Amino acid sequence: MSFTSLSASLAELKLRSCLISKRGQLIFEYYKDTNIPGQIAKINSCTKSILSSLICIAMDQGYLPPPETAISKYFPELVVKAKYGSIQTDEPSTGSKIPDARKLDITINHLLTMSAGFDWTEFGGQNSFPKMTRTSDWINFVLDQPLSDLPGTRMEYNSGVSQLLSVILVQATGLSVAEFAEKQLFGPLGIESYKWETDPQGFHTGGFGLWLRPTDMLKFGQLYLQQGMWEGKQIISPELITRTIHPTLPAEAPRHGFYGWHWWVDKLSSIDYYYARGFGGQFIHIIPSLETVVVQTHDNRKKKEQPDIFREYILPLLIE
Repeated sequence: MSFTSLSASLAELKLRSCLISKRGQLIFEYYKDTNIPGQIAKINSCTKSILSSLICIAMDQGYLPPPETAISKYFPELVVKAKYGSIQTDEPSTGSKIPDARKLDITINHLLTMSAGFDWTEFGGQNSFPKMTRTSDWINFVLDQPLSDLPGTRMEYNSGVSQLLSVILVQATGLSVAEFAEKQLFGPLGIESYKWETDPQGFHTGGFGLWLRPTDMLKFGQLYLQQGMWEGKQIISPELITRTIHPTLPAEAPRHGFYGWHWWVDKLSSIDYYYARGFGGQFIHIIPSLETVVVQTHDNRKKKEQPDIFREYILPLLIE
């Protein structure tokens, strides 16, 4: 397959955009129409990987303690919940009123690897991402959920724990997540156009809600390919980049591969890669052995089966 035939395939698949860079040089650029390059659009859960980078920066700069630190340091109400169960509010509770001391063992690392142990069904049910967004206090909703697993034992995809990380970052730095991003990440990378949604308390959404241009997604991927280095400045330490993409826990079915610190980790044949993934076909893939970054965006808003464009169309072309 040539890049010409790839463009035809992507058009047929109705991709919004696809950018490929190798050794920092753009080698392929596809847009569904000419106004897309300058537009910001939702990157959905790719937001999680951006948040992960900000957590790493805060750790590097001493704002945050080691990842093994219990989150009760930032949520003292968790001590009450662990001892007495969920706290009564004016809203009907969908959490557990049963005390569970295991909640005191939840660490920042468990949030980053989505292994906090909460009983959670991301896209449906009473303890889910949609239900969380319909409450007036997302943090209380998440902390109230019962545990189905010991913290650290199983990965369960959960946008609620990403919101906990967003609040932790605000407490640690004294800045909003967007302000910290502008100062420590967006500014250095030259990312000027963005939008970031907030929860009812005004905290920026940790698991979704960021809008970026495809070229700025590519810059972010390139930062990771370069081990956190950007234009001669170390934005994120190589040590934390390495820990971020370590395949910590197997991804929960039906997903394959592993999960790191809000990044997915996988391989095809002998090619290892890691990626940010957002609902509806938003991706940032980093392939270290090929010195390559691939960005895909899509306008798909329906939850229906889509081909794995990266594995089926793009990566085979890159390794021909």
